[in-house]
This record gives sequence, structure tokens and C-alpha cells, in this order.
Amino acid sequence: MFDTVYYSNTIAQWLIGVGVAFGIIIVLKAAQRLLIWRLKKMAQRTVTDLDDLVVDMLGHTRFFFILTLALDAGGHLLTLPHLATRILDQVAVIGVLLQVALWGNQLVAYSLGKYAKAAEGESASGATALLGIVIRIALWSVIVLLVLDNFGVNITTLVAGLGIGGIAIALAVQNVLSDLFASLAIILDKPFVNGDTIMVDSFTGTVEKIGLKTSRLRSVTGEQLVFSNTDLLKSRIRNFHRMQERRVIFQLGMAHDTPVDKLEGIPAAVQALVEREENARFVRAHFKDIGLAALGFEIVYDVLDPDYIVYMDIQQRLNLGICRVLEEQGLSFARNVPLAPSPAAK
Repeated sequence: MFDTVYYSNTIAQWLIGVGVAFGIIIVLKAAQRLLIWRLKKMAQRTVTDLDDLVVDMLGHTRFFFILTLALDAGGHLLTLPHLATRILDQVAVIGVLLQVALWGNQLVAYSLGKYAKAAEGESASGATALLGIVIRIALWSVIVLLVLDNFGVNITTLVAGLGIGGIAIALAVQNVLSDLFASLAIILDKPFVNGDTIMVDSFTGTVEKIGLKTSRLRSVTGEQLVFSNTDLLKSRIRNFHRMQERRVIFQLGMAHDTPVDKLEGIPAAVQALVEREENARFVRAHFKDIGLAALGFEIVYDVLDPDYIVYMDIQQRLNLGICRVLEEQGLSFARNVPLAPSPAAK
């Protein structure tokens, strides 16, 4: 009975082929469930989420993938027509490619989700959604081309046509694409985020929104400033929100008739005033130059709090203290010499 031949194979060979296919299906499904169960147990004891990703990817391993592999393996144990063997091989390749695409989709979703969770904000969500669409289109385009190539379709002409069409579209919308990729660069590199106070060239404002084409700032004088993302990346940006300390450099101009012994005491007096401030660190005070208009002193100190109001309060107390000290010693500033501090971010 088992030696009876049907379609070039004995009944025994058919049973072996079918048995191997069923065996592969059972083993792979059992291995899938066992791995998912073990990894879920392991994931509960670890802080990393990579094991969660592996569990998710195993959970998205489809039955058609296992089935195509089993049928192809069982078919190779039989004597089948060349066309049938070729169809089984092609179906197996298609199953593998589709499963790889699904795994890749899960990997993209994991990576972008992790970034969006870390970045937060509406602009980050928009950028990650856009980036996800671009990556998935590229992934599935490659899969479709590989499937067509597996069926014997000459994809060289198709790839060349897609390339030429892509270049034509890119040239037509190059400004939009430039701003679009600049938006992605801003979101990913984070030179600034929503809420930061920045200076772009001579404009200062607080970032309100990072869009796909433009970014918008609220100026310190109240109006809204709109910049293209490409222009922002080309500009030198000062981010005041990330300032840790504020360095202040200012000048004192004393009258030429100030006695030398009084000039010698000015640096120490200014140092004492700075050191009395809780949020200030004295750096130096020097008799810098002898000018035609005044005897110039340069004072440098650091404000340990980046808040501009804190800096102004300290500078005001220092100015009043200096005026008080000079008044007590009967000294005066040189005329027509401005007393203007010039803070700089450190």
C-alpha cells in the first residue's frame, strides 16, 4: 500500500513530506509561544525595554510565514514538477519578505515611540509621525521590489524610472523638502525646543512652535516672528534657556583728579560689594586704562542664576553700592562716560 505511486511519489513519501510540514509548524508555533512566555517573565525583572520589543516582534510572527516555510521544506522531500517546486520556493520567499517587513515595521514603531516619549511635545510627535511614514514607505518599497524580482520581473527599469521621477519631484519641491528635513534636524538634534528663549541674528523671542516648514517665535516686544527652518539652521542661534551662568563685564570711568591712593582701593571695594551678593561670583577688577576722557576700571563677575531679573537686581545693588562708596570717599565719575554693564552668556 505504501509503495503505491501518486504523482511521482509513493504514499510513504507523501506521508513523510506532509508529516515534516506539520512537524515544522508544530515545532515553530511551540517555540514561538515558549519564547514569548520566557521573555515575558524575563521582561518583568529587567528595566530595559529591548526584551519587550523582542516579545512584540515574536507576537507579530504570522502563521503564513511558518506555513510557507513548512510547505517549502516538505515539498523539497518530494519529487515534484519543476514549476511546482519553483512556486513553493517563490511563496516561501514572499512569506519571509512579508514577515521581515512586519518585523521592520515593529522596529520602526518602537524606535520612534521611544524617541517621541523622550522628546515629548507636539512638534516631536509630528516629526516622528512624518519620519515614520517616510521610513515605512521606503521599507515597503524595497519589499515590493524584492517580491517582483522574485517573480522574475526586471526591476532595473522600474528602479531607474522611480529614481528619475523622484529627482524630478525633489527638484520641483526642493524648498519645501529643504524646510521639511530642516524641521527633522531641529527635532532630532534639539538646538532649541518649545519654550526656549533664543536669539536669531538680531531677533530675540520665545519658541512657540516648530512646524514642518516654519518655526515661530514670540518676540520680547510682543509680535510673532516666523522663520523658515532652513534659515534657522543656517543662522547662529543663542539659546538663553540653556544658560547656566551669566558673565557680566562693566566699566567704571573715574575723574582724572582722583588721588592715586583712592584709585588703589577701588578694586577691593568693588570686590567686597560683589562678594556680598549670594548669587554672584567675583572674577576680577582692574585699573584698565588711562584714557583722555576717564581713568578706566573694568569689573568682571558671574551671576550664578541665569534669570535676567536676578542679574538686573544684582547689578542695581552693585551700582548703588559703588555710588555710595565713592560718595563716602568724596570721589566722582568722569563726565560723559556711560556706566553700562554688558552681560555675556558663559
